[in-house]
Amino acid sequence: QVQLVESGGGLVQAGGSLRLSCAASGRTVGSTFGRNAMAWFRQAPGKEREFVAATTWSGSVRNYADSVKGRFTIFRDNPKDTVNLQMNSLKPEDTAVYYCARARSLTVSVLASAYGQWGRGTQVTVSS
Repeated sequence: QVQLVESGGGLVQAGGSLRLSCAASGRTVGSTFGRNAMAWFRQAPGKEREFVAATTWSGSVRNYADSVKGRFTIFRDNPKDTVNLQMNSLKPEDTAVYYCARARSLTVSVLASAYGQWGRGTQVTVSS
């Protein structure tokens, strides 16, 4: 069964950068992501999962949470079937488990219910 696998998390000091990547594992035929929208969410301890960023297949529409605008960039490498999140100027409040998600449709959404496939997450810890 195909699963989404995140990588690239780790420990970084405030002001630093990390790049997260999401790829499909397991047997795949053609593109696993297809033309569906893809997104990143995050969940900090004791808090609900929250939207971070989303992109359409072409990248023509990209949405960001206000808290990460200007610091994070979501982008896809469609030939490689990956979706990435470049995180710059990281803050301690960015500490969370970050999840990759595949939408049920072609359109982006900030709602977790719009996404039908999820990875297991990768931990990002930003020290002050």
